[in-house]
Amino acid sequence: MTKSILSCAVARDAAAHDNPALTMDMIQTQDVAQSQVASAPLQVTRTASLRERVSVASFILPAVFIILFLSIFPLIVSLYISLSRMQFVRGGVQLTFIGFNNYAKLLFGLDQTRFLGKFGEPNIIGWLVIALVIFSQVYGFVRYFRDSRVSVIGVIGRSILALTVVGLAALTVFTLSENGRPGTLWVTLFYVYVGIAVQYGIGLLMAYLCAQHIPGRRFFRVVFLLPMMITPVGVAYMFRMMVDTSVGPLAPLWLAMGLRDVSWVNNPWTARAAILVSDIWEWTPFMFIVLLAALESMPTEPVEAAVVDGASKWDIFRHITLPALLPVSTTLLLIRMIEAFKIIDLPNILTSGGPGTATESMTLESYFVWRALDIGGSAAVAYLLLIVVTIFATAYGALIRRHVEVEY
Repeated sequence: MTKSILSCAVARDAAAHDNPALTMDMIQTQDVAQSQVASAPLQVTRTASLRERVSVASFILPAVFIILFLSIFPLIVSLYISLSRMQFVRGGVQLTFIGFNNYAKLLFGLDQTRFLGKFGEPNIIGWLVIALVIFSQVYGFVRYFRDSRVSVIGVIGRSILALTVVGLAALTVFTLSENGRPGTLWVTLFYVYVGIAVQYGIGLLMAYLCAQHIPGRRFFRVVFLLPMMITPVGVAYMFRMMVDTSVGPLAPLWLAMGLRDVSWVNNPWTARAAILVSDIWEWTPFMFIVLLAALESMPTEPVEAAVVDGASKWDIFRHITLPALLPVSTTLLLIRMIEAFKIIDLPNILTSGGPGTATESMTLESYFVWRALDIGGSAAVAYLLLIVVTIFATAYGALIRRHVEVEY
């Protein structure tokens, strides 16, 4: 290609010397030829780039379509169903758009006492708790506005979080007051946060013990993992037999303690305790195995240096071990929190949501409403659960991010 361009240039110079009249035409012709030759590599590059994009899209698009079909499409359809009334008719179903009536029924209508609970009359301590929560949120807003990094999104997020915190505090105070009764929303939050706190504490303790050079630690590593090998339904039936004070395997123990005629499921708090204990027993090994892996992968140099400097075991645990576990613990708690909001097996099998609705979670309520063929109401409960999980997961992520920024 280079030789052809040089030959064209030599021929053009010779023609210009012999006949100057033809010089301009030959120069224009040769310039067009040279521009076509120079643009050929660019066209080849563009064609190759287009082919590469098409080949990449051909590999990615099937997975995208599958995700859209299995996740996003059902999410949109269920949203429309939650805004409709579904009736089964001959030959299919009939959908009637009713707007937010299903949500209004849960928050302000017939199902309010089931979803939000029955409101009682708070005492002076309850009103003081609400006032302290409101003051803390106002103080947080003042501190936030004093910061130079104020944004519109931050103000909106903090407003939603503040309203959620104040609303949950008021809901807790009113439903736990005299003549009050918690609803499925509060019961679900009780299962999630009390259960996760206990699970993390016990799992961290077991992981810390098994990470030490003590006799029998390998044996206990296997024993602590046994609950993870049992399905949730199996765990529920096992604890259902254990809390049976008349014919269960622990009946002699209950008889010796004078609890033979005591029914765990007749009292709301003992029924919740039974579900909570079974959930803790089932999910603590998950916390244990992840935290144990994190502890064993920690570098030993900081601990050895702290020992040389005379630090106690508590100082080492507080200032070295816990900060090193923070990244793993953040992800671990977030995954467990999202999973805990979907609890349904244990309350369904152990208590069937009873007594009354005292142990009924939001997922179990959605299932009961669906079983009553109120498909729109069931979808509304599911979407409210999605909103609650999104708010708490986002708030948790923002809290952890701010703590990490302050720490480092």
